[in-house]
Amino acid sequence: MPGLQHGVVIAAPPERVWAVIIDVERWPERFPTVDSAERLDDGPLAVGSRTRLRQPRLSPAVWTVTELTDGSSFTWESRSPGVTVVAAHDVEPHPDGSRLTLGLTMSGFLSGPAWLMTRSLTRRYVETEAASVKAAAEAASP
Repeated sequence: MPGLQHGVVIAAPPERVWAVIIDVERWPERFPTVDSAERLDDGPLAVGSRTRLRQPRLSPAVWTVTELTDGSSFTWESRSPGVTVVAAHDVEPHPDGSRLTLGLTMSGFLSGPAWLMTRSLTRRYVETEAASVKAAAEAASP
């Protein structure tokens, strides 16, 4: 399965990092990799919640939360013909504050060609998103 993982240490408590990650409606103002994020249901993010993301140079995608452990992690997936993309967001305590790990995998019969076409862009987006969470969480910390 093609994919990648990227981690960053953030000088902010896990609760603050989690608050930034879970607030997907504010991602467009915090992440230059997201043009728009439209929740397709009401209430807090939970298993089954869906969000339509529009990102530069990518087709719009609907992401459905498949796992969520409040305060520490959520995973969601987006499906298109021949490809399923799974993105994981994990926050854990670290001696310097928190460690954020973002992961992304692709599966399906078209995942190989899709990965070849998007891996460089995906790597940049994941690294940029981790840096953006770090900046937002650290700016809000005392």
